Amino acid sequence: MFALIRGAGDLASGIALRLWHSGFDVVMTELEHPTTIRRTVSFSEAVVKGRTEVEDVSAQLAENVTHAKELMKRNILPVFVDPDCRCREALKPDILVDAILAKRNLGTKITDAPIVIGVGPGFEAGVDCHAVVETMRGHTLGRAIYQGGALPNTNIPGRIGGFTGERVLRAPDDGIFKGTRQIGDTVAAGDIAGYIGDKPMICTIGGVLRGLLADGTITHKGMKAGDVDPRGQKAYCYTVSDKALSVGGGVLEAILHLYTDKGEFYG
Repeated sequence: MFALIRGAGDLASGIALRLWHSGFDVVMTELEHPTTIRRTVSFSEAVVKGRTEVEDVSAQLAENVTHAKELMKRNILPVFVDPDCRCREALKPDILVDAILAKRNLGTKITDAPIVIGVGPGFEAGVDCHAVVETMRGHTLGRAIYQGGALPNTNIPGRIGGFTGERVLRAPDDGIFKGTRQIGDTVAAGDIAGYIGDKPMICTIGGVLRGLLADGTITHKGMKAGDVDPRGQKAYCYTVSDKALSVGGGVLEAILHLYTDKGEFYG
């Protein structure tokens, strides 16, 4: 089966890995200028660099549908610059997964594919998709929901190493981001991770810099721009997170459940 994933950030990439390793063909779409934080584990980097790898899967920027099909034959995951997911009409996927994580539905419809799955808040199963997968850390993380939606967005990051909002770095102003640190660096409270213009973005806790915007990214004040992991494990910067894998498992469950119920789509 063939899955088209909207979004190519870290959670979307965790979903892609789960499906790819389970034998699905996968294509992803992304913005022309990605705003991904956890760039070392996100297929969105293929848009920036032309090619990237997440764990054991290689991805490449696809020029068109024909190129995407050629890449899949070579066991390379294609990534399109296609924020409106217009490639869907030509690709005709069996499964469409909306993992943009905009906290609202940006246009996905239940008729977009035989199986449509919304990730996180903003979707209602049975209305604009067939299933929703929970993204909030806690007891229901990764749960596949077939009636209703995910928990509302709280704007409070999940707890890691005893910290929640303190670990997230936010842009101090509107402008263009310039980093002074790299993903994988060890930082302390008070260290400067980058600047927006002449305003510093200051770490409030110590740990390992697990995520950071790419230089040149246009920001708005308060935008998520970095992530400090207080557990201090550099290796975590280069492997997909427990959260992303859990959400990916929920998507995989939903696909198999809906395939069983909707087998007529596949003969």
